[in-house]
Amino acid sequence: MKITLPRKVLMIINNLQLHGYEAFAVGGCVRDSILARRPEDWDITTSAKPEEIKRLFRRTVDTGIEHGTVTVLIGKDSFEVTTYRVDGAYEDGRHPKEVKFTSRLEEDLQRRDFTINAMAYNDEVRLVDVFGGMRDLNHHLIRCVGDPRERFSEDALRILRAVRFSAQLDFPIEPHTAEAVRNLAPTLDKISAERIQAELVKLLVSPHPERIRDACELGITKVILPEWDAMTGVEQHTPHHKYDVAEHTIHAMKNVKRDKILRLTMLFHDMGKPSVKTTDENGRDHFKGHALVSEEIARTVLRRLKFDNDTVKKVTRLVCYHDYRVEPTARNVRRAMNRIGVDLFPYYLAVRMADAKAQSPYRRREKIENIVAMRELYQEILLNDECVTLRQLAVGGRELMELGMQPGREIGSMLSELLEYVIDDPVRNNREHLCEYVKEKLGL
Repeated sequence: MKITLPRKVLMIINNLQLHGYEAFAVGGCVRDSILARRPEDWDITTSAKPEEIKRLFRRTVDTGIEHGTVTVLIGKDSFEVTTYRVDGAYEDGRHPKEVKFTSRLEEDLQRRDFTINAMAYNDEVRLVDVFGGMRDLNHHLIRCVGDPRERFSEDALRILRAVRFSAQLDFPIEPHTAEAVRNLAPTLDKISAERIQAELVKLLVSPHPERIRDACELGITKVILPEWDAMTGVEQHTPHHKYDVAEHTIHAMKNVKRDKILRLTMLFHDMGKPSVKTTDENGRDHFKGHALVSEEIARTVLRRLKFDNDTVKKVTRLVCYHDYRVEPTARNVRRAMNRIGVDLFPYYLAVRMADAKAQSPYRRREKIENIVAMRELYQEILLNDECVTLRQLAVGGRELMELGMQPGREIGSMLSELLEYVIDDPVRNNREHLCEYVKEKLGL
């Protein structure tokens, strides 16, 4: 098998080989190349020790030298070059107690998580596949290298990574590997929130976020996202829905593009429903106030998983407004843009569309027509540069102080009033008119 290696990767491998060392591209880049996917990163493994790697390349960074990893910089690109190694005993479900360097590639590949990630390649030897990675790629299977219990005991995050790779590649998890996942899922509580977050996002933005079902069935979400389990099986007996809350959520996630903010919003948008569900005398379910409860759950979970403040702010706002529906008039859309945010408004429309498409056919066309009309009005408002934010107001604090108002709360309150006044009718947004309005209010 021939893999076309990038020029800079070839330069690194050739330089190491010229000095008597073995060197191979390894791991995910080999897997993705075989699958005709574009690798995100190119990692290199070598028989050279870290100090020898550093001697051979002009620009390097000691990114993980205690584990044998040196980052080689070529131009604007960086490549991790790691010495063949054998991991010692794992004591914390994440880190080996010690790392020993080895001269044998096979021993290095043996410590890796899944067979499809345990292949190496260079142009001289071609594909090195000791553990059947090519076979599992052909059979579309996620299988551990060696004993899955041993692999998962070394680093419990591999339990979640199994489902993540399953979602990215649309491969089922091999039965023995799945059994080990189920048995060892509780050990995920040893893993840091940041590492859980990274894998969860990769799962959600994958082509198959529905694989979160597997995470639930295998006991993973019970540890990392118990709020998901609370949605599972919660029926929605209402004309607007045909799935339970979890299944509706999965369909909604699949109806938006693979964007972190959008997928997270759809994950959380109905999480408040189980706790507010009521059933009337006709057997019809209601979920009043679920958006606000979902917003609070989203904030709690995002904080727990150590998401950045910008992500928390955007997702919780979208969750809060995901069910915000108004008649599509220019005034209503301007007010919605002000409340939700001009930049977030396209996300809001995408969220509403995904939600509507994941519901029953009942009044679906009407809902979609409403969203389309709001989108057209939003575009017109942007095109006409109509005022929907304080920044766009024709007057500011300086003008109000010139009229005799005192800095502070009084000016802030008046600016908010002026913005509402202008949102009602954009023609009013000129300096003279607004100053006259203020004078009248002040009795000047």
